[in-house]
This record gives sequence, structure tokens and C-alpha cells, in this order.
Amino acid sequence: MTNAPAPGGVAHPGYLDTASAEPLHPAAREALTAALERGFADPRRLHQRARDARLLLDNARAVVAECLGCRPDEVGFTGSGTEAVHRGLLGLVAAHGRRSGIVHSAVEHSAVLHATQWRPSPAHVTVGVDRHGRVDTSTLADAATGPDVAAVALQSANQEVGTLQPVDDLDLPDEVPLLVDAAASLGRVAPPQRWSALTGSARKWGGPAGVGILAVRRRTRWTNPFPGDDDLDGDFGNVPGALAAAAALQAVTAERDEVAARQWPLVDHIRAAAAAIPDTEVVGDPERRLPHLVTFSVLYVPGDELVAALDRRGFCVASGSACTASTLEPSHVLAAMGALTHGNVRVSLARDTTEDEVVRFCTALADSVAELRRDTP
Repeated sequence: MTNAPAPGGVAHPGYLDTASAEPLHPAAREALTAALERGFADPRRLHQRARDARLLLDNARAVVAECLGCRPDEVGFTGSGTEAVHRGLLGLVAAHGRRSGIVHSAVEHSAVLHATQWRPSPAHVTVGVDRHGRVDTSTLADAATGPDVAAVALQSANQEVGTLQPVDDLDLPDEVPLLVDAAASLGRVAPPQRWSALTGSARKWGGPAGVGILAVRRRTRWTNPFPGDDDLDGDFGNVPGALAAAAALQAVTAERDEVAARQWPLVDHIRAAAAAIPDTEVVGDPERRLPHLVTFSVLYVPGDELVAALDRRGFCVASGSACTASTLEPSHVLAAMGALTHGNVRVSLARDTTEDEVVRFCTALADSVAELRRDTP
């Protein structure tokens, strides 16, 4: 392991919640500042300022396309990663006429689950996962052969436990498109190539909040499922945000292998330290996983109290069920894996997290668990 920060990194000591939001990448900050002067106009207008904004937006589209390995005209921008999932998935369904079924894994992000609930269908199918959260591609492909299936949704990696899904191994019927929610993995690992539509969220790779991406292959049938023009961007007009998101994605893609090689053993260190605490379960695939993320569940300790105790010791982490924590419902991801759904904590490293921070975090974790267990009647 090494204490060297990532190239161009900015220290955010103790911040270990990048799966929720990565600090703004220096490349994004620079692009955002420059674009605020040139990209404020509505890119749909015909005057000079609008043409400037359109040029910047097209540049952002080209950069994202290069990172994803697709064509610039296949890339659109949305107001968030959640909006990208909703427009992408429901747009695939809307283009399939009377077909309405969506096949998805049991560990998809709540954005996918909410989209299926918003457009109910007796043909929806939820496919289970193994104890690491990994879906069986044969089972998923079999479910996709149903006569009323309009689309399949499979994430590239799980946002709670970090398990990678075998997206590129999936073999679907020709008429069934695949939406890949890549929000958790873009900038962390190489993007999958097997997709009809792909979505992401800029704040998770060091871009600004309020920018999502929706990419749809040209050969894919897709229709805007909501009122408005039938294009990928909709009424998105945040040109500076799009340019900053693209700059950040380009930067983290270039740094990806180096940062991942440094983060991998740091996460292994945390996994070992957590597993050494009695009655603690480390969840997620130990090998086929994101390089920067680990989740564990601690018996006899409420997750929110453990998060608060770590915060008092200077470490910002999240509940493993962050996406559903506000509803006080157990994590559907952990439940689908058959893992403990209480006392769970998700740790996700920043680009500039050091070995020293990880060592201090592991000490704080052991001390916090001991303190809470001692104080619990």
C-alpha cells in the first residue's frame, strides 16, 4: 500500500462516502469555471451565444461518448442519474407498443424499481441473486424470453455492496433491449460494451451534482416516455454542468487503473479489519467487485448509531442501505442476498484516500463497535 494521493487529487481526510458523491474533480472545477462564462445561453436558440453553448454541449457529448465507446449522437444529458434511468428504461418500454414487461435483478437501484412500479405490468419479473449479490445470466436471459417482455435492466455494479454484474456475458433475445445502470461503476472500472441504453450520474465520478447521462445505441428503439420532444436531452440546459461532468469522466477514466490499483488493497485491509470484529459480516463479492467500496453488517449495533459514532471520530461513511434509509425500510439489496439487514455500514474510498486514513479508520471502527456494544443494555 502507499500513501501517495491520486494525481491532481484534493485531500478530503475522513471522507469515505464517495459512492454517494465524489468530491468535485479538479478537471471538473476548471471546466465548470470556464464554461460558466461561455455556456450560459440556451443551446437551442439561433444566436451567437446559443451557438457557443451548443458547441460546448456537443464537445461534452463527444468526450462522454469516447469514454463509453459509442457515438456522440448516442449520448444525452439529464438532470440526474435517477432521471436518466427513468427516461432510459421507460423509453425502451414505450417504444415496444403493447409489450410492457421489465425483467430486472433483485438488487437494482431504487430508480429501476420505482420505474417498474410507475408502469405496472403482470409481465414484470424480478430475478434473484446469489449470496454475493451476483445474478445468473442464464436465469435472466430465460426470463427475458417471455412474450410480453419489453426490456431488461441490469446494473453494471451494485451501489451498496460493490459486486460487479456479468453484463457483457448476457445473451438476450434480439428484440429485447438491455438498460445498464452504470452509476456505481463509471470511472471505477471499464464500462460494459453490451448495452442498448446506459445511464450514469456525474456526482459519483467527480462531476457536479444535477447531471446524469443517458446513452442509447442508434439501432435501439427508444421513445421519450414523458411529455416533450423525442430526444435524449429533453429540456436539459445545464451546459456548464455537462461540460464539467464530461471533463471529470475523461480525467477519472485516464486515472482509473492507477487509482483502482491503489484502492484495491486498501479495501482489502478494511474488509479484513471488519471481519476480525466478532459477529460482523462483510458482504459483497470479495473478488469481482468495485475497487473502492466495501459494506459490512455488525450484529447488536444499530447502523445509524455506528455511522454517528464514526462521524464523531472524523470519518464520513454511509449506511449500507443509504438509498432506502430515509424510508426506514431494510435494504432490499441485502435482503435479496440473504445478508444481515441491520447494523450495516458502507465505506467508499476517495481518489486521494491514504493508507494512514484507512488504518485510522479501522481503529475507529473497532473502538466505535466496542463502545456501542458496551453501552447497549
